[in-house]
Amino acid sequence: MKKSDKLRRRHWSRKPLPRFLIVCEGTVTEPHYFRELRRLERVPVDLDIRAGGVPKTLVERAASANQSQFWCVFDIDEHPFVPEAKQQARDNGIQVAVSNPCFEFWLLLHFQDQTAHIERDRVAHTCREHMPGYKKKPPCETLAPHQQEATARAIYLDNRQESNGNPGGNPSTGVYRLVQQIKAVRESPTIRRGE
Repeated sequence: MKKSDKLRRRHWSRKPLPRFLIVCEGTVTEPHYFRELRRLERVPVDLDIRAGGVPKTLVERAASANQSQFWCVFDIDEHPFVPEAKQQARDNGIQVAVSNPCFEFWLLLHFQDQTAHIERDRVAHTCREHMPGYKKKPPCETLAPHQQEATARAIYLDNRQESNGNPGGNPSTGVYRLVQQIKAVRESPTIRRGE
C-alpha cells in the first residue's frame, strides 16, 4: 500500500458525548444555570434537562430514563417525602444535588460565607444585593470567576453539617458535586484518531 493511500485512510472520529440527565425542581433557574455552565466552561457534554416536580417525582422520572449519569436537583423547602426520595435515588444509582433551603443558596456561596441558618426569602434578597436585577436567570458570567470559592464554601458546610450529625441541614448545598462532574468531562478526551 502506498504511503499516500495509508494517509488518506486515516480520519478523526468523535466519541459520543457523555450524557447527563438532570431532573430539576425549578423550570427556569436551574435549567438556565446548567446550560450556561456548559456554554461558559465549553464542556463537551450532552445535557438532558427536565424540569418541574417534587423530589419523589423527580427521582421516579430519573429512574425511568436511560442516560449515562442521573442527577436530581431539588430544594428541601416544605416538600413531603424528601428522605424517601433520597433513599429511592440511592436504590436506583441516582445522584442528588440537594440545596437547603433552596438552589439560590448555591449562587449566594459565590459571594459570601454563610454558616448560620438562613430562610429562602433572605437568600433571594441577598442574591439580589450581589447580583442587581437578578430574578430567575442567574448571570453565569458574574458567577463563573467565584466558582472555586463557592465550591470550597459548600464543601466546608457539608463537612460541618456532617460532623454536627445533621447532613444536608440548613445551610448546605450539593450542587457543587454536579458542577464538578460536568466540568470533569473536559478532562476526558472526546476526539480520537482512527484508521
